[in-house]
Amino acid sequence: MKQLIILSAACLAVTGCAGVDMNNLLPSPPHLRQEPVGPAVTPNAPPADATTADEFDTSTEDDRVAALAPAPTPAGALGTTVANLGDPTIPGFWVETPLVSSETEGRVQSKATGRTVKVTLRPTSTGGSRISISALQLLDLDLSGLHELVVFGS
Repeated sequence: MKQLIILSAACLAVTGCAGVDMNNLLPSPPHLRQEPVGPAVTPNAPPADATTADEFDTSTEDDRVAALAPAPTPAGALGTTVANLGDPTIPGFWVETPLVSSETEGRVQSKATGRTVKVTLRPTSTGGSRISISALQLLDLDLSGLHELVVFGS
């Protein structure tokens, strides 16, 4: 009986710690703490009540012109991927693709329209690719469906 009471008390004590942040109890020493690099510059996020493609696409005219500018030097193709619309609440020109292992600048070209856009290539572990709403619109592609894209590195 004594063992049952001790076991029950231990279980209750452990479950009470579920909401405790151990970093506050045992903070890391000052020399091991990472200092913030600086303010992160991100494009404007869409409004919380956005419902249309134009409301989700927060890119400016200058952003669109920069994304459509020709590449200074042609880079080799990393491969072809099939992409669909990614998270429309994440602003900017980007493609999540398994063709890269780290975030890098690049370009994508639509096989259907022939248009090319500068994007940030982000790695993903899933089999397919996802593309931002801003990039899809500049490629003149439908927001629904799957689109074959050629991916170029920087």
